[in-house]
Amino acid sequence: MATEIRKIGVIGAGQMGSGIAHVCALAGVDVRFNDISADRLAAARELIDGNLRRQVSKGAISDADRAAALERIVTAPTYADLGACDLVIEAATEDEQVKRKIFSELCPVLKPETMVATNTSSISITRLAASTDRPERFIGIHFMNPVPLMQLVELIRGIATEDETFDSARALIDRLGKTVAVSEDFPAFMVNRILLPMINEAIYTLYEGVGSVDAIDTAMRLGANHPMGPLQLADFIGLDTCLSIMQVLYEGLADSKYRPCPLLVKYVEAGWLGRKTQRGFYDYRGAEPVPTR
Repeated sequence: MATEIRKIGVIGAGQMGSGIAHVCALAGVDVRFNDISADRLAAARELIDGNLRRQVSKGAISDADRAAALERIVTAPTYADLGACDLVIEAATEDEQVKRKIFSELCPVLKPETMVATNTSSISITRLAASTDRPERFIGIHFMNPVPLMQLVELIRGIATEDETFDSARALIDRLGKTVAVSEDFPAFMVNRILLPMINEAIYTLYEGVGSVDAIDTAMRLGANHPMGPLQLADFIGLDTCLSIMQVLYEGLADSKYRPCPLLVKYVEAGWLGRKTQRGFYDYRGAEPVPTR
């Protein structure tokens, strides 16, 4: 039997955490929003309000809906403030050690029956679950970015995940109006197993001089009908996240076809991570993005 989830904790006030808090609050779920930085939480709340106002302007929701959703999002400065939640979703950076540290500090303050989820886009759910005190109540809920706009959510069980946890997570996703795709617990799951090697190959195409940034993105937009070129998409995802996922694939599947492109590594080492740092395959510091190669 599924457990009704009335109150959710969200850890991480970045793009993904903000989006998850947004859609949960709009669906009538109370949200406790946590991050290590109070400034990031304040900025995330402003971002959520701006996105809700955009939905109002498009007629997707009413202003009363916007106000009610914002009221449901309450800042939770410490993990102890998440103790009464029915489900806590971790949406921190794509780094296994960071996630493990969060779970080790979080689990002791939760109710025994509280479920824990990770929004990881690539890391083993079974391995993360084993770092908690409740692997049977642990699950992967991988939202797509940007969360308010993207319809799909990947649902991934670890080897110990109980049916009740799975059913409860699935019922929540249904309540959010999203579509579930169930994936087995393999490196990068389904979407990123297919998408990131394509992006990595686009970077190799740039690295080998086959085409420029603009030519590669134009070719894929107009030749494959992609709404966004692969290098533009990499900047949107974050080049550090792209590299992390490729490393998980390369190490987890032991296949050379997943080797991260050296140019991707170089950009990450330079701190050129895409939109979030204003530089990646495009330079975003001016009025219009300019290709960097």
